[in-house]
Amino acid sequence: MTMNLEPAEIFKILGVDTRVKIINLLKARGPLGANEIASQLRITSSAVSQHLKILKHAGLVRNERKGYWIPYEIDHVALAQCKELVTNVCNCGCRGTCQAQGQGARSAEEYLAVLRKRENELLEELEAVQARIREMQDNA
Repeated sequence: MTMNLEPAEIFKILGVDTRVKIINLLKARGPLGANEIASQLRITSSAVSQHLKILKHAGLVRNERKGYWIPYEIDHVALAQCKELVTNVCNCGCRGTCQAQGQGARSAEEYLAVLRKRENELLEELEAVQARIREMQDNA
């Protein structure tokens, strides 16, 4: 399932800090049940269930019953659509690289420093993804 809501609705859904935390947790840890999410975020299972219901309706997470366990996971296609949506909000034509403006870069050197910092962040994220892939392959 992919996102099936208007952009304003998606921003409204992602404007709730707990929902963003749930998405980040699922991105970092992979499929989790509602009780596991509740334990990690230190909130009630019923609150997590309500947030998951909204995220599922938006198409950002999906679940498939496995016996008594119902793991939730990120819908990566929908998440990519969210990224595209946010990128398109910026109308300067930067396609999402406009981080220098938000960090006060005024010169080409400052902008280059911001881009190098972003490069390092992306490399760290790539390493985390590669480690997760290795972990999943080892467990398979």
